[in-house]
Amino acid sequence: MSYDHNNIFAKILKGELPCIKLYEDDHTLSFMDIMPQADGHALIISKEPAETLHDLSPEAAAACIQTTQKIAKAVETALEVPGTVVMQLNGKGAGQTVPHVHFHVVPTSIAQLRATPHAANAAQQERLEEFARRIREYL
Repeated sequence: MSYDHNNIFAKILKGELPCIKLYEDDHTLSFMDIMPQADGHALIISKEPAETLHDLSPEAAAACIQTTQKIAKAVETALEVPGTVVMQLNGKGAGQTVPHVHFHVVPTSIAQLRATPHAANAAQQERLEEFARRIREYL
């Protein structure tokens, strides 16, 4: 299966679609999930075109993990939560909804996460901006 260069995350990386950015470096981009499973739900994507974790180079995979670690710490501190669910889904069978490798940082418990459908409800832009502002303070 070949990579779809027109998926929503590829379009964000090309500047064709907006995002509420949290962090960016040469290899990764982190932004707020517009359909969060909890307040403060953040995403981390690789700038390398890859559908799943298996498709990433070792360097890109390492960069994603380093950024995910940074974002998770900032989310926990900014939102004063005792922990986060960090997940990465590979393929439709696992529930991956965007065919571009990405990591979720969700400030919630696994029990609560299971009770909240993935990509079900869009959040208000102002609310996402406020969470992003708080998280960026700790980056």
